[in-house]
Amino acid sequence: MSLLLDHVTLTYPDGDGRLTALDDVSLDVPAGRLTAVVGPSGSGKSSLLAVAATLVTPDSGRVVVAGTETGSLSPAAKAGLRREHIGIVFQQPNLLPSLSALEQLQVMAHLSGRGAGAARERALELLDAVGLADQAHRRPHQLSGGQRQRVNIARALMNEPSVLLVDEPTSALDHERGAAVMELLGRLTAQRGTATVLVTHDRTHLGRADRTVTVVDGRLTQDTADVAV
Repeated sequence: MSLLLDHVTLTYPDGDGRLTALDDVSLDVPAGRLTAVVGPSGSGKSSLLAVAATLVTPDSGRVVVAGTETGSLSPAAKAGLRREHIGIVFQQPNLLPSLSALEQLQVMAHLSGRGAGAARERALELLDAVGLADQAHRRPHQLSGGQRQRVNIARALMNEPSVLLVDEPTSALDHERGAAVMELLGRLTAQRGTATVLVTHDRTHLGRADRTVTVVDGRLTQDTADVAV
């Protein structure tokens, strides 16, 4: 298993009391499988993603990433774990406007100390994997929304993460581009063996996921297996 949330509870201050964002949530995401997390706004989806990314520490329960239990790690150790083992695909690509698609990926490798030659080779390989080999030297304003999201995905995979966390990847895309991005995520998850968690409110493309869980009021209320495509 590459990602485990074990009886996780997370609360936030709310006036004189506490607001429960996650209520005794357990989720096991094995390598090479894509789990979609769906639910209405405010249900706890984003909190689940933040806990899985070790960006937020839960009140109780365990978070295990690539065999490492994260509860006792220092902030610096968590940052190192994220750098080495967790790729995050944000809802908005947030690409650096002055950098080409290739350079967006190379920056990630530089931050992790990867050699320049190896970084360029891996970046080109990933751009090819997401169908953008011929767009490597284009800057964000020269790319479509779907292409920018593909660069975003490739960038998250640059350091060969064990866990891939994806936040609303189709929210700004039309149906056709959204379907293409979901197909890409499913294919890359299987090919690269990542444990992928995808948070979305859009149920249109859930057939691309291996499994779907539904969050309501901080609780997992449904767990269904879907046919992988």
